[in-house]
Amino acid sequence: MQSHITTPFGRRSLSLAMVASQAAAKDFAAKPNASEMAVHKWRLFRALTEAKEPIGVSDRALSVLHALLSFHQETALTLPESDPKAESEDASPGPGVVVFPSNRELSIRAHGMAPATLRRHLASLVEAGLIIRRDSPNGKRFARRGQGGEIESAFGFDLTPLIARASEIENLAEEVRAENRAIALLREKITLARRDVVKMIATGMEEGVAVAIVGSDGEEIRDWEGLHRRYLALAGCYARNLRRTDLEALASDLVAFATEIQNLLEMHVKSQKRSANESQTERHIQNQITNHFDLEPSLREGRVKTSGPVLGKPKAGSEGAAETEAPSSRLGEREPSPRRTYPLGMVLQACPDIVDYGKRGEISCWRDLIDAAAIVRSALGVSPDAWKQALDVLGEHDASIVIAAILQRGEEIKSAGGYLRVLTGKAREGEFSLGPVLMALLRGKAAKAARERRQAG
Repeated sequence: MQSHITTPFGRRSLSLAMVASQAAAKDFAAKPNASEMAVHKWRLFRALTEAKEPIGVSDRALSVLHALLSFHQETALTLPESDPKAESEDASPGPGVVVFPSNRELSIRAHGMAPATLRRHLASLVEAGLIIRRDSPNGKRFARRGQGGEIESAFGFDLTPLIARASEIENLAEEVRAENRAIALLREKITLARRDVVKMIATGMEEGVAVAIVGSDGEEIRDWEGLHRRYLALAGCYARNLRRTDLEALASDLVAFATEIQNLLEMHVKSQKRSANESQTERHIQNQITNHFDLEPSLREGRVKTSGPVLGKPKAGSEGAAETEAPSSRLGEREPSPRRTYPLGMVLQACPDIVDYGKRGEISCWRDLIDAAAIVRSALGVSPDAWKQALDVLGEHDASIVIAAILQRGEEIKSAGGYLRVLTGKAREGEFSLGPVLMALLRGKAAKAARERRQAG
């Protein structure tokens, strides 16, 4: 090894980073057991690839380093045993771990990298302290061999810093892996919390659960629409470039928010159970105390209607003949699910396109929405028969909301009439709910707004 500092050839200047790198390599080579240390070059390169950000090298620079490592014949990087007497007599650099490819060969192994780009990335590797330039007097790279054919001195790029910094690189790579694992777990936690919040809000809307939550600004939230706005504010803070501290804060807020909504739903379930238990107890006591036959007609009137035919009262002028009324639905067919009214503001927020079809370009009440849906239904090509079935099963309000949602999805739905018939069939079987549809539209709108903010920023 050369005992003094090696300066670069030509107009390239010497920097303090080069001096520090050469000093560290010299100190490492001076250790008693330095020549016994062997480093697997490809494992080290993999660790270096993972730790490229803290070390400060780019992926293109690592491609050049990969090419340099390929010119080293052995898989293991080891320092040759030095001869102190030879070093004192000759000031030229010893063989060390020096590779000396020409720019042409190095460019070929770097996948055809341009010469100017190659020089720039070689300089970045030198500045990062991963390699050392050992330039010859004329700037050429070559090796001088002795009489026995062994390399006595070489001019090119010294890889000794990689051996000296092997432990440091491995530690940095492990830290990066631990950081990436922590970030991945936080992102999973955020995704699960967002999914839970969205589905619990949809359930609360459908079931009409009472709301009483104090928001982050100190105001009390008393409707599910307000809770959804609070969720959108939290979800809008999520981005791919967030740091670990920001992800931890966001995950904590979302988990706390999900816990609050879960408590609301659990309290509602418990109150329903208490009401059911009290109602059963009261009926049981009443049946035990009153056994009079004159109360049986009133008890029969309070019972749930069966799905079979119901005998109606005889009409006037029928001479006492009893007439059987037609059942409201066919035998074995499910009754339509009970109507649930969603806030008009939430519907318009999820489906803003239908506002253009309202009177005077606005929708201020449910009647306006129903009238606009009738116009949109015709514009979308929904047949009168499909619309009549939707009104019979869903009702005016829900059918209008479905038309608004179909309009909002636009070109995603090829046949609006066929799609409406499918939803009507599911609603008839009790397998369709508007809550998830509205929440999906609101989530898509929030995600689009977040993307636009990121692009503008």
